[in-house]
Amino acid sequence: MNKHINFVLLLFMSLLFNIVPVNAQEAEPVTELQQSIQDLKKDVLKLNRNLFILEEDLLFPSNTQVSVFLSMDSGQIFALDAVQLKIDNKIIANHLYTERELDALKRGGVQRLYIGNLASGKHEIIAIYTGKGPNDRDYRLGKTLTIEKGPDPQFIELQIIDDPSKEQPKFNTRIWE
Repeated sequence: MNKHINFVLLLFMSLLFNIVPVNAQEAEPVTELQQSIQDLKKDVLKLNRNLFILEEDLLFPSNTQVSVFLSMDSGQIFALDAVQLKIDNKIIANHLYTERELDALKRGGVQRLYIGNLASGKHEIIAIYTGKGPNDRDYRLGKTLTIEKGPDPQFIELQIIDDPSKEQPKFNTRIWE
């Protein structure tokens, strides 16, 4: 249904952009027409935004919503290559990182790895990190977290932190309240 709505909106907007005055005598009515077109464009954009919000609410109701994010600090000790995310022993996300994505994470960016639905109760989340550690040594390390999903949305942050005192990366998890 959403594809059909987007197609209709796209078709409607493309028709609006192709209206051009034929001669100077039509210029005044066209300016009124152009204003109407601009108003219609604004209405279409507003409708599209409202449809997106409605779709998010229908697909991910707040009482079952779970979001998992990834962040990292400077990344000087650990160079991330990939992350695999499992919930209740089911793979739900795999991500290979480009240099550009890693640069954004090192500058303080946060990546949403997953958004989905979970029933209330206990769930096991496993994050498997792959990358290069100190002395260009390959790393593959898993971190397990057990959560109690309640009626509210659940937000979980996976943190990759350099630990200069041990010259090792630390993999923390944080549940946002």
